[in-house]
Amino acid sequence: MKLVPNWLRQRLPQRYDYNVIVVGGGAAGLVSAYLTAGAQARVALVEKARMGGDCLYTGCVPSKTLIRSARLVHEMRHAQAYGLDCGPVTVDFSQMMKRIQAVIRAIEPHDSIARYQQLGVACFQGEARLLSGHAVQVGEQVLTARRIILATGATPVVPDVPGLEDVPYLTSETIWSLSQLPRHLVVVGGGPIGCELAQAFRRLGSEVTLIVHGSRILKREDSEVSEHIQSQFVTEGIALCFEHDLSRVFLHGDEIVVQCQHGEEERRICGDVLLLAIGRQPCVAGLGLEELGVALGSHGALHSDGTLRTSLPSVYCAGDVVGPYQFTHMAAHQAATAGMNALFDGLWRQRVDLTLVPWATFVDPEVARAGLNEQEAARQGVAYEVSRYDYAELDRAVADGRTSGWIKVLTVPGRDTILGVTIVGAQAGDSLAEFVLAMKSGLGLKKILSTIHIYPTLAEGGKQVAGVWQKNHLPRWLWPWLARFHRWMRGGE
Repeated sequence: MKLVPNWLRQRLPQRYDYNVIVVGGGAAGLVSAYLTAGAQARVALVEKARMGGDCLYTGCVPSKTLIRSARLVHEMRHAQAYGLDCGPVTVDFSQMMKRIQAVIRAIEPHDSIARYQQLGVACFQGEARLLSGHAVQVGEQVLTARRIILATGATPVVPDVPGLEDVPYLTSETIWSLSQLPRHLVVVGGGPIGCELAQAFRRLGSEVTLIVHGSRILKREDSEVSEHIQSQFVTEGIALCFEHDLSRVFLHGDEIVVQCQHGEEERRICGDVLLLAIGRQPCVAGLGLEELGVALGSHGALHSDGTLRTSLPSVYCAGDVVGPYQFTHMAAHQAATAGMNALFDGLWRQRVDLTLVPWATFVDPEVARAGLNEQEAARQGVAYEVSRYDYAELDRAVADGRTSGWIKVLTVPGRDTILGVTIVGAQAGDSLAEFVLAMKSGLGLKKILSTIHIYPTLAEGGKQVAGVWQKNHLPRWLWPWLARFHRWMRGGE
């Protein structure tokens, strides 16, 4: 090496234990680890708690399992609409919570240390701290790698409210420790998590009050979407408190009292369980980032360029710790990009695609969206046309007794190019996939219309809304000529 010039020595690979160290064993970390290991790299994965992360233990899996049970209870209580008499429906909450744990256990092996070791990933359990852009300390060990990927996720936001430290509140992480159904659940937060859990617990039999800072729930959706879900909530007996700001929380006997300011009025809302669901903040504390000068962006998330590289060039990131979309599927998408960039950034790097991010809120009816909605299009000054098809006209929805909702597609004026889709209705998240593929592939509504859809299915709604667009764009000037042509073909009249 003494004969190698300095300029060349600086470009030669250094000696490291691993090609990549992934910090965090949640959705983003797991995908990063198995993709990079699958590319024949030597990979280490560090997780301080349980492999699988929030999604498996406190997020998607338990919440959707609970929502399924709650929807079944709701359907059984309304079974007479289907010609059935189920009699009184009782909820065994402890058995329901046991089922949630059974579902988690069934999925656990897929995310386990044993499986990842079989995939060739070296797994380490413990707190990770970056000593440099190439070294990570885990307990007494120091691991080195050419590149590091931070995938440490996010944690629920706990507001700074007087008295809260003396009250046994719950978050989306800790609510799964409940052993008894709340008598009166007070939910703070009108976003997806708050709305999903509020409806689920109401259907299971709890009284539910939903406290919202703003003037409506699901504020990222169009106002008509918020109003539709709010109407459903009121019908089901959820008390909605808009424009309420928390000012104090305290215990009064066995009751939790939430004191709010509503305009000039002071209101007190009482319940036996308090759930805070006002958002999630990235987990960056204790990683040693401040000492290394790693830059943070908005809301404490890691700052990164379009390739998911942080301000420390050898460190990449993926998932909730960087955002801006805190979805499991987005974490996986980012993880694939970060993983390949970490392995091959000396040759090339690709940018993560944030132009088309689908998401769903699993209330009933579901809300799913991709691309622009009307409020975003208006804010960005994007011209658009609207094609709409109601679930009440969809044969399968009528047969299923699930006619609440609609499909709304925004297109470029005069063209079938899709700008965005919002679906409100049964299995909206499943029906959205066709539109996401069309938008990703540059296909318009005409292609969807010309595709054969199985009848009767909810997915057929995609073809029907495309038909609405086609009908609205027929060349009406041609109609009189067509009438004359057909009259001539009949031999005249």
